[in-house]
Amino acid sequence: MDGIPYSDYLIFVDESGDHGLVTLDKEFPVFALVFCIISKHDYLNFLVPTVQKLKLDIWGHDQVILHERDIRKESGIFATLRTNRALREEFLERLTQIIADAPIQLITSIIDKPKLLSKYATPFNPYELALRFCMERILTYLSSQGETGKRLHVLLEARGKIEDAQLELEFRRICANQCDWYYKSTDFQKMKFEPVFVPKASNSTGLQIADLVARPLALQYLRPTQSNRTYEILKSKELNRKVFP
Repeated sequence: MDGIPYSDYLIFVDESGDHGLVTLDKEFPVFALVFCIISKHDYLNFLVPTVQKLKLDIWGHDQVILHERDIRKESGIFATLRTNRALREEFLERLTQIIADAPIQLITSIIDKPKLLSKYATPFNPYELALRFCMERILTYLSSQGETGKRLHVLLEARGKIEDAQLELEFRRICANQCDWYYKSTDFQKMKFEPVFVPKASNSTGLQIADLVARPLALQYLRPTQSNRTYEILKSKELNRKVFP
């Protein structure tokens, strides 16, 4: 090892919406990227054990991946919730309480794709934009927590060899202060950012929580007048939100 101390925090990253610009989903024309921040102490002593206990109590084992879309659609292993109302209510109530109690903080970047296309003739990739905005705000926050000079692991769900390679290239360009499109300079060398691409099958508790919160945060921007119970829980945890353009 190079002697750089590990950060006391972990960052889990997930997204909602498609980052492509070729075709737009009229029902969901935004791309949201969420950085979920948690201290390693809270991760080990609260988040992991409470999520594991929920899985063991409901299914009898912990090999269940809490995926927002599957829960919402009641598909896969969550299909049992469709026919067992009591189990469904218990699961949703306990999961909601876990998220409410979770000692996490959120940094969100939302790219409004129709506005982006109308404002710029050759717009940047929404994922790259959102990534830069979130990393900038992570650096500011963790610097205020005395984490400067430490190695910070940023965990992202693996999406495929080519996509992961492209994302890692952009990630490391930002970390090396080589992203020259931005309007102001940020020294990302203050911390040692390390991307970790995690397969969904790894059953990462942190990535599952990030997945569960990403869509409600995006929906709050997209449909601000619509009832959004999860966002009401999350809004006190949202450290920063960047909407672009």
